[in-house]
Amino acid sequence: MVMNMIVPLSSLKPGERGVVVDIRGGHNLRSRLVSVGLTPGVTVTVVESYSYGPIILYVGGTRLAIGRGMASKVLVRRL
Repeated sequence: MVMNMIVPLSSLKPGERGVVVDIRGGHNLRSRLVSVGLTPGVTVTVVESYSYGPIILYVGGTRLAIGRGMASKVLVRRL
């Protein structure tokens, strides 16, 4: 498995970390995610991710829940 591959945030499993490289979405989605600290260059850690419901993340020391649809539009480089 290639560790530095770029994948949607929704594909990371609990305990995995990644660096945000891009947000693929409209202005509203981008501004909403940026307002909670999810910006390109930031490291995220997945805390919980079930097959349904939101994904729980740590972003800069803050615990954050985002929907699976949103998470699929955030591209991260696995760490």
